[in-house]
Amino acid sequence: MNTFGRIFRISIFGESHGQMIGVVIDGCPHGIPLKVEDFQADLERRKSGAIGTTPRKEDDIPEIVSGWFNGFTTGAPLTIIFHNKDTRSTDYIDIKNHPRPGHADFVARQKFGGFNDYRGGGHFSGRLTLVLVAAGVIAKKIIPSISINALLIEAGGSTDIINAVKEAKDKGDSIGGIVECRAGYISVGYGEPFFDSVESVISHLAFSIPAIKGIEFGSGFSSAKMFGSQHNDPIIDETGKTSTYNAGGITGGLTNGNELVFRVAVKPTSSISKTQQTYNFTSGKIDELKVEGRHDTCIALRVPVVLESITAIALADFVLLSKKTKG
Repeated sequence: MNTFGRIFRISIFGESHGQMIGVVIDGCPHGIPLKVEDFQADLERRKSGAIGTTPRKEDDIPEIVSGWFNGFTTGAPLTIIFHNKDTRSTDYIDIKNHPRPGHADFVARQKFGGFNDYRGGGHFSGRLTLVLVAAGVIAKKIIPSISINALLIEAGGSTDIINAVKEAKDKGDSIGGIVECRAGYISVGYGEPFFDSVESVISHLAFSIPAIKGIEFGSGFSSAKMFGSQHNDPIIDETGKTSTYNAGGITGGLTNGNELVFRVAVKPTSSISKTQQTYNFTSGKIDELKVEGRHDTCIALRVPVVLESITAIALADFVLLSKKTKG
């Protein structure tokens, strides 16, 4: 499925080298002021251009084609599209039958019987995170009092991110990273105890970002090494403020009024310049693969704004659901 959400529902479409990619947002409240310029800051943060990112250059200018009139959302489904222009599809001819290790080429071929658009990864491409960022811009307008900020805190196991990226690039290889997201000024009580806990919903959306391999909230995996007396967050006032933040702002699946803190692990980019040995359907044997095309040395560099966006989408849906429940 390409749809997510209960009230603030997003549906994404398109492929990396197709004519366009886009998002349809259903359940967007009417009367929200919106200009094309409102998207610019977040879209620029996701763009390539920095050392370690792909040389592919797209305009990434949003075109609002429905649900918007006279500078305001109308309450009808809001559709935003982006045209793909800087594509070099010939770089991907070989991978149709010689799938890249670590990429979705093989599983997509098997699942869709070879009818999948394999150019640039098709519908599996990180290019689709662009529309998540666009949806996040709308979501942030629904929750203006909540601050959301994400930061790449480590790349290739090092806090010296620039140097780590340079070393990987010089080797023709790639590296992953850790991105931390913090959201403040969240009211108590969003979420549900089990299947729609805040962790569940955010995690579901986080794994819609290609290359995400892990997630932890608050003290995360380190909590397994702690005593309960160490991990428990003492409540120090009537608002629920705690003296420590091991829970990461979520207790029992619900927001507890403290800062929401979580981190995601981003794997190294699958497409690398180094030659690799992998199965070739044409020859029926393992052959040398030299990946062509333009790729990120460290895709984690472009993940922070995407992580902020999916967090905003999750919280916007919780806020709208809470308002509906309260009548």
